Amino acid sequence: MTADSLRAIPAVSILVKGQGRGTISNTAGIFSIVLFKGDTLSFSAVGFKKQDYKVPVDIKGNNFSLIQLMVEDTTYLPVTIIKPYLSKQEFERAFANMDIPDDAYEVARKNTENARIRAMTRYTPVDGGEATNQYLNKQAQSLYYAGQRPPQNIFNPLAWAQFIQAWKQGDFKRKDDY
Repeated sequence: MTADSLRAIPAVSILVKGQGRGTISNTAGIFSIVLFKGDTLSFSAVGFKKQDYKVPVDIKGNNFSLIQLMVEDTTYLPVTIIKPYLSKQEFERAFANMDIPDDAYEVARKNTENARIRAMTRYTPVDGGEATNQYLNKQAQSLYYAGQRPPQNIFNPLAWAQFIQAWKQGDFKRKDDY
C-alpha cells in the first residue's frame, strides 16, 4: 500500500532474499508466499522505493499477515528542449546527410550473419517454451501415421525417377582401381 494514501499497489515484486524465488501481488495488492521464520522479503515496484521486511522468528502459528507501506520514489530528470527543424526541406536535407557510424552498422551485420546465428542456436540451451514446442512437434509427427504403417518410397514416383536417373549415370557401377 502507498504510505501516504493507503492505496493498493498492483504488480509489486516480492522476492525472498538469497533464495531466488518470489511472487507478484495482484491488482488489490494481495500476495501469498511460503516462507521460513527469519526470511527477508524484498518489495519493489515501479515508482516506489525498494523496501525490505524481515519475518520475525517468534511468530505463533502457520499464517502471517503483513501490510507493507511503500513510499513513492520521485526522480527529477534534467530539462530537455526539443526544437523542430525550421522547414520540411531542412529536415529532409539533414536526414539525407545523416552520418551513420560504420561501427554500429558493422556490429549489426555481424550479429545477423547466418553462420553466427546457427552457431549460437547450437550452443544456447532451449527454454521451457522451446522444449515444449519440440516435444509437441515430435509427438505430432509420430501420431501422423498412428494406426497405420508409414509410407515407403517404393511407391513414390519421384524416388523412382531419381533412382532411374542415377542408374543411367552409372552411380551403381562398381568402381575398381586398375
